[in-house]
Amino acid sequence: MKLVSVVVPCYNEQEVLPMFYEEITKVTGQMSKDHPELSFEYLFINDGSKDTTLDILRSLADRDKRVRYISFSRNFGKESGMYAGLKNAKGDYVVVMDADLQHPPSFLPQMYDYVRNGEYDCATTRRVSRQGESKVRSWFARLFYRIMNKISQTEIVDGAQDFRFMTRQMVDAILDMSEYNRFSKGIFSWVGFNTRYIEYENVERPAGTSSWSFWGLFKYSLEGIMAFSTAPLAIASLLGIITCFFAFILIVITIIRSIFGWLDAPDGYPTMLCLIFLFSGLQLFCVGILGQYLSKTYLETKNRPIYITKETEDIYRQRKAAAQQNSEQKPESSENESK
Repeated sequence: MKLVSVVVPCYNEQEVLPMFYEEITKVTGQMSKDHPELSFEYLFINDGSKDTTLDILRSLADRDKRVRYISFSRNFGKESGMYAGLKNAKGDYVVVMDADLQHPPSFLPQMYDYVRNGEYDCATTRRVSRQGESKVRSWFARLFYRIMNKISQTEIVDGAQDFRFMTRQMVDAILDMSEYNRFSKGIFSWVGFNTRYIEYENVERPAGTSSWSFWGLFKYSLEGIMAFSTAPLAIASLLGIITCFFAFILIVITIIRSIFGWLDAPDGYPTMLCLIFLFSGLQLFCVGILGQYLSKTYLETKNRPIYITKETEDIYRQRKAAAQQNSEQKPESSENESK
């Protein structure tokens, strides 16, 4: 038998979780009939949700023994959720997908067909359209991929999703990269392995709203640039060289004007003010870039855990059993006291 672990990071997904569970069990049930060698487990990662996501996961774990979950002590982010899922997945194959049904479970049979014969180590999806997204957001997303692929040696396919069907060998390689500042799209590409891309049209959420704001995506893109490229450091150095060159030219011009008496001190005041602002701004910009890389290094050297587990399905069952046992003992003790 081959076990397939379906890893699903969740953050405030109370509206779509029941729909997702119904859809994923329907697809995997059919896959088990078509491929009797397959069995499935569903590993949900509750990333500090503030709604009833955890209650729904508890209910699913009571109903279906294939359902496992890990609930974080707070919100650590999707990257930590995916890492926790990969680390705790028991399967020979591991699937990573979102709970919002924008990663259609109907692709799983096709993904398995690509991976099972050994030709590919990973099957993933790639959006060929961004229907439903604003034009500004789509433009910035495409710009990010263009910039990233020019300044980084790690190629990231435009529109590539975190929705992946991977072999255990590839998952183990990803887990070897236990860095604190994670950018999974880059990590998936960096580890290599043969990957098959399945193109599909963008699918909108059937319910709920995305937790990814424009600012959140912008910070995530910066995380990717800092994690897989040192080009910003080179840009800072280049800006320093260019500004020094222009400053040298300006000095030469000033000396010539002074020699020939063309320099009038009061007229140079605006020029001096502009230059002070220009070079001060460039210096702060370059120091800011250095600070970003230094902060990433600082966080890595702390060796903090990527996530902290507060509850799992086993802990929940133990607490439930203990609570039930205590409730049974209370009537007996009160009865003895009355006697």
